[in-house]
Amino acid sequence: MAIIRRVKSGRERDFERELLAFAQRSLVESGTRGVLLIYPPSSSGSNEYGILRTFDGESDRRAFYQSPLYCEWLTAIEPLVDGQPKYRELHGLEAWFRNPPSGDPPMWKMAIATYLGVVPVVMFLALTLGRLLQNWNFVLNNIVFNAFVVALLTWVAMPLITRALHDWLNPKYERTNI
Repeated sequence: MAIIRRVKSGRERDFERELLAFAQRSLVESGTRGVLLIYPPSSSGSNEYGILRTFDGESDRRAFYQSPLYCEWLTAIEPLVDGQPKYRELHGLEAWFRNPPSGDPPMWKMAIATYLGVVPVVMFLALTLGRLLQNWNFVLNNIVFNAFVVALLTWVAMPLITRALHDWLNPKYERTNI
């Protein structure tokens, strides 16, 4: 889940303090897998902050956004923000190219990053799983092989690649991990 908050001018430090404290407290909530905070660079003049959260499942996500902790945080930051939050669900590989304040990286950069993930994953699987599946029916072989490709891209390769290429993919924004 990606959330964008617009902070009132002059209230950025107060918001950042509240955001960091909330992010740290929120990590102990059941079903919460992680949080990524995206601060606008001081030289950008932007006052939009990105908050990216991952959960174990849909029910965990719903429970978190209805929790007393989240509701208390919304109340605490109300005097610091302009307008309502913008929520966006991210799915599949799209979630690895997330940068809410500036939008997605250019398509050509996403294609190169994806290629850098696909090549080693396919080569690795061809040398390992491919040998086990070589005598299988063509259709079944491809279904199983490609399921492994997608799983490894989603949970192994793309998190590593987008982290390593973050500054190249999103040169305008700094990243802070909690």
